[in-house]
Amino acid sequence: MRGGRAIYIVGPCAAESREQVVETARELSAICHEHADCRMVFRAGAWKPRTNPHTFQGAGAPALEWLAEVKQAFGMEVATEVATPEHVAAALEAGMDYLWIGARSSANPMAVQAIADAINAALPQLNAAKGCSVNAVSQQCNAPKALLIKNPVNADAALWLGNIERLEKTGVPVIAVHRGCNHQPCWAMAHKVRMARPDIPMLLDPSHMSGDAAQVPALMNKIAELGLDGAMVEVHCCPEKALSDNKQQITPTCLRDALDSIVSRLCLVSLICPSESQEELNWLRAEIDELDEQLWDTIAARMDVSKRIGEWKKAHGVAPFQPERYQTIVESLKLKAERLGLSPEFAMQIWDMIHEESLKQQ
Repeated sequence: MRGGRAIYIVGPCAAESREQVVETARELSAICHEHADCRMVFRAGAWKPRTNPHTFQGAGAPALEWLAEVKQAFGMEVATEVATPEHVAAALEAGMDYLWIGARSSANPMAVQAIADAINAALPQLNAAKGCSVNAVSQQCNAPKALLIKNPVNADAALWLGNIERLEKTGVPVIAVHRGCNHQPCWAMAHKVRMARPDIPMLLDPSHMSGDAAQVPALMNKIAELGLDGAMVEVHCCPEKALSDNKQQITPTCLRDALDSIVSRLCLVSLICPSESQEELNWLRAEIDELDEQLWDTIAARMDVSKRIGEWKKAHGVAPFQPERYQTIVESLKLKAERLGLSPEFAMQIWDMIHEESLKQQ
């Protein structure tokens, strides 16, 4: 973490009921006091952009009242997602401290610009009502403390950077939230953005990155390794009953254990203040680990197809080894290796091992 306190934006995926919001906040408030070294913000989505229109779409504007109650009762800052100008107006009027823009909205630069325009339009009116100066964001009574922008659903670093710039024109501080793509880390994309904009905080979203609550604690260890500034984590008082994202939400107890683990790791000399060169190496290692995972997944998928080809050949009386096809693939592979800057000999060694295993599968 590059100076200052770590930021943890924690709470349920969606505000489902007043009882669920208040109970989750009560448990998280206790953890907040235990970890005074962290800046902990309570989050819950009032509006949920869901793929299936028949699933829970969020409680809507009434959820903002529950979040305001959390702010009043437990003294926690609060955050919610906005996807339209109407959401922005309602959230600012309700006193939300942070607004976040999700991956679906982030994929559409026009939607992000509309949200930025709505923030610019709403702030002067709110400040005028409060009798505040509109000349400096730092003096605005109802200005959000920060705008959080998640990466787009597709791995597009340029689009993410463009969205950051759009939001910065509001004068409100911006925080990048790395949530990966399709439950894959996409470290290379985040690395590009981190290098391009080291001046803004970047949080990890292990909940969406993994889609699996069991993987969230391990991913949170990446915060220290990569010099990130905290995390945005889905935490629910009763995840198994959650109306959305129930498989990736952790309990408050699990969050406490994860934070304790992070603090322990930060006590290691090598991670108290990792050099920028060490952080760079950690980023590169994260990228190569992800590529290795994809490589093995691809090989496993290829072997599965090989089994099915073997079944077809057996049913049709075709020999497993086909010399003509083998030679065609070899010639194509050598040309491709040269185009990619790889040694043809190296490529052939890998191919021969894959081909031999494929024949065994057949």
